[in-house]
Amino acid sequence: MKTLFSAILMVVFAVCIQAQSRLENAKKTASENKELILLNFSGSDWCIPCIKLHKNIIETDEFKKLETENVIVYINADFPRDKKNQLSAELKKENAALADQYNQKGLFPYTILLNSDGKILKSWEGLPSENVLAFSKEIRDIKDNQKP
Repeated sequence: MKTLFSAILMVVFAVCIQAQSRLENAKKTASENKELILLNFSGSDWCIPCIKLHKNIIETDEFKKLETENVIVYINADFPRDKKNQLSAELKKENAALADQYNQKGLFPYTILLNSDGKILKSWEGLPSENVLAFSKEIRDIKDNQKP
């Protein structure tokens, strides 16, 4: 019984450690480069506003500049439904852990801007009303107003 309990505890601990790897890596990178973290919860193959958000904002060159110019570290926590689009078990667990921490209401799309400590600075429920230029400018303005 003691061995079984120890084994279960080790598995739970390993999953928790692994589940936060992308976020922990993003926090480290953001801290080193004085960047923010943009975390997006999406349903890439079933959520129409999510698909529009990715097409009209996230997949654009203007948005990608935020990453290349060290403004943000981008994380997508995707929850696809189609069998052909399923993620690895590890990535599913990691996305579920991110949702438990930051998206307990299960909103899609849900986008949050975090500082390098993981503190929420801004959130967008649903499809942002801004176009990509306004969305990017808002993120840049928030970053510029952060204390060094």
